[in-house]
Amino acid sequence: MDHTVTVEDLTLAIRDSIDNSMGMEEEQACILARHVLNFFGYSDRIIDNILEPEDRDAFYMLEDAGLLTTEREETTLYDGREWRIHYWLFRKDRIRGLLEAVPAGAPEETVDESAVYGELPDDIWHRKE
Repeated sequence: MDHTVTVEDLTLAIRDSIDNSMGMEEEQACILARHVLNFFGYSDRIIDNILEPEDRDAFYMLEDAGLLTTEREETTLYDGREWRIHYWLFRKDRIRGLLEAVPAGAPEETVDESAVYGELPDDIWHRKE
């Protein structure tokens, strides 16, 4: 079954994949998700030449985050010249993976680092002279 990328899906994927140092908050992620989905509509692929430079910058950021990818087609024109068409595609596998990795609102798992000491044998604590 093909999975349609929703605003909610893309918002969570953006929030969970963009470098934390950039401080991408949920509201910003939602605005970006809506903006990107306005280009795609119900499609999985769009042609690159419809993008303005600012939009393309956002797409490159999402490509760096692993949420979008590019592909190109080459065709021969009637006069023999080669023509390249560049496309942007959703990486649905990556988006789905981010959504399945951590349920929304789930607390982060904490690791008890002191547990390693419980695994050591008792004689390790005796100093040899």
